[in-house]
Amino acid sequence: MTTTPSPVAAVAGRLIVSCQAPEGDPMRDTATLVRLARSAEAGGAAAVRVNGPEVVDAVAAAVALPVIGLWKDGDTGVYITPTVRHALAVAEAGAHVVAADATARPRPDGGSFADLVTAVHSAGALVMADVATLEEGVLAARQGADFVSTTLSGYAPGSPRQSGPDLELVAALARATGTPVVAEGRIGTPEEAAEALARGAHSVVVGTAITAPTALTHRFATHLTRR
Repeated sequence: MTTTPSPVAAVAGRLIVSCQAPEGDPMRDTATLVRLARSAEAGGAAAVRVNGPEVVDAVAAAVALPVIGLWKDGDTGVYITPTVRHALAVAEAGAHVVAADATARPRPDGGSFADLVTAVHSAGALVMADVATLEEGVLAARQGADFVSTTLSGYAPGSPRQSGPDLELVAALARATGTPVVAEGRIGTPEEAAEALARGAHSVVVGTAITAPTALTHRFATHLTRR
């Protein structure tokens, strides 16, 4: 693992770039995702967020940035680093921070988010709680999460469906907890990223708007065919 500053300090007021690709996408290739991470580093990102132990390992060896790792297993319910086993695999692969679903939904192994936090901390990494609501974020902070992220707002029950980022949740979490709040989800412009910081975010994650050429191409192509 590359020696880096404290992840909390390193990302304060700065950009985290999510370098991921969905199943079946041409970009879903470890070497390609490493290049994305290196490009994000060259462009000024403070950290990168990547999926899967293999990619975490490769990216951690290639960049001098904190690596936020996760492991998506499935595509319904709790699937972002759903168990302690997944979390420890990500930490052991070299993630400085392990991101995991911290919503109120049941975990596939019947475990708890608190158990995951304890295990990851014992492995020497930090934890980013991906939440959908204020209540989930407050509870995750109480359970020891080092960051609380709005990643799942709009995608999990109890959260508003909206086209843009949930800046109201960012602001509410910033008011309710002293844990660093990470704004993530549907942030499409530099102006929205800056507004998230103004609302109290500690840092901002941007993914699709930077690292998803398939999705971006589809957006343009669809718009033109509707004319």
